[in-house]
Amino acid sequence: MKNWQSICKTDDIPANTGRCALFGKQQVAVFKLVIDGTESVYALDNHDPFSGANVLSRGIVGNLGDKKVVASPVYKQHFCLETGECLEENITLRTFPVRVENGEVQLGA
Repeated sequence: MKNWQSICKTDDIPANTGRCALFGKQQVAVFKLVIDGTESVYALDNHDPFSGANVLSRGIVGNLGDKKVVASPVYKQHFCLETGECLEENITLRTFPVRVENGEVQLGA
């Protein structure tokens, strides 16, 4: 069984954008997508390995083919929100188990 930690409220994240939150001492990029009225939440490392900056939560979300992605705001690499995989380079970011309980976004440890 996972230990779940609340990091923010779902209302803190506007639809189809991301926000940065602290999970312990680590910055995590949390994204809320709303497609056809269905809400999905994803969490991955906020650190952009190409620029060295903690900026992925500021990236633009969208689709590339069948993958939901965030584009880095610095050099524009695309990272899959579900797997953390970079679609242009052989790098994978850490992803986090995420759930929504009573309006709270929670990450699993």
